[in-house]
This record gives sequence, structure tokens and C-alpha cells, in this order.
Amino acid sequence: MTREKAEKRFLTLGKELFELQEAMYAAEVTSVLVVLQGRDGAGKDGTIKHVVGHLNPRGVAVTPFGVPTPEERGHDFLWRIHHHAPRLGQFAIFNRSHYEDVLVARVHDLVPRSTWKERYGHIRDFEELLAEHGTVILKYFLHITKEEQEGRLLEREESPETAWKLNPNDWKERDHWDEYTGAYEDAISKTAAKHAPWTVVPANAKWY
Repeated sequence: MTREKAEKRFLTLGKELFELQEAMYAAEVTSVLVVLQGRDGAGKDGTIKHVVGHLNPRGVAVTPFGVPTPEERGHDFLWRIHHHAPRLGQFAIFNRSHYEDVLVARVHDLVPRSTWKERYGHIRDFEELLAEHGTVILKYFLHITKEEQEGRLLEREESPETAWKLNPNDWKERDHWDEYTGAYEDAISKTAAKHAPWTVVPANAKWY
């Protein structure tokens, strides 16, 4: 697909998405949860910006999940997530999510191996619970290469408009590329389900 065709298609889909959201908002029978995961620089913020631009802001909420606060660490790992699950009629987007607890926590040994292995089951049960109560769950992994990430981080570092987004840890995390690859593969394979499917999106081309 060419960029020109993609842009036209995107506008068509955007209009359809808006109409579907309006119907969902009025009916209050179902909700939508989009889980967006990806390495640093994969394009999560840009993706959210473009998609939300087609939605009615009164019915959508975007929640970014960073390092857990002391209060959040005092509860089970899903406690902070469940609070932001969409109510009926609402559209929610998670920028990173409960999957950080089987990604970062695993790669950096923040919890014992036995703990993060159990979390796959907790995540499956949690998403099944949401689905049974009317939430449509859509999970996307924006997949970029190590070379593409390096270029984006350098570009971000050199631009005054985006330098604020760069965290020194973004470079350090590259040392764990292979470990994160394994962690993502396990997270996707162990939690993909008919009611909560994963889609791996080739994301080297931002426009695509």
C-alpha cells in the first residue's frame, strides 16, 4: 500500500470509527479497551494521537502507565489497571499496561521468576472478566527493529521539540534487547485469546 492510498483509507476508517463510537456511547452496552505496547520509540504516542483525533473526546480516555507509585506497589499488580478499565459506552486506550509486569519486571528481576510466571494466568483471567462484562479488548504490539529504534532515539535527542521525551534509560534498555524480545514473545503467546487477541504491527514506517 502506498502512503497516498493509506491516508485515504485512514480517513475512511476514521469516519467509520467515529460513527461506531457514537453508537456505543449511546447504547452503553459495550466498551472498548485498546492495549498499546512497544519498545521505546515504537510510536505509541503518535499512534494514539492520530487515532484519538477521530474519536469524540467525551467518550475516550487515554491512560499512560509508568513506574508504579508506592501506593500502587502496596497492592496487587492489577489494582492500578482495573481502576482505568472503560465503563460501558466508553473507549479506553492504555499506553503501556499491565503487561509491563511481565516485561520490565521480568527483564530486570524486579520480582521472583515464580511471581511473573503466575501473572500470565492472572492477566488471562482479568481480561476474560472484562470481556464477560462487555469490554471488547484489542491488543497491539508496535514492532520496530533495533536499527530503527536507534535512529528514532537519535532524532528525538537532537530535536528541541522531542528531547524532553528522551530518558537516559531508553539507551540502557537497548542492552536488554534480546531479553525483551523473549519476554514479548511469551507475553503475546501466553495471553492471546479469542476475546483478547494480539496484533503485531510492523512499525518501522511511521506513516504506515
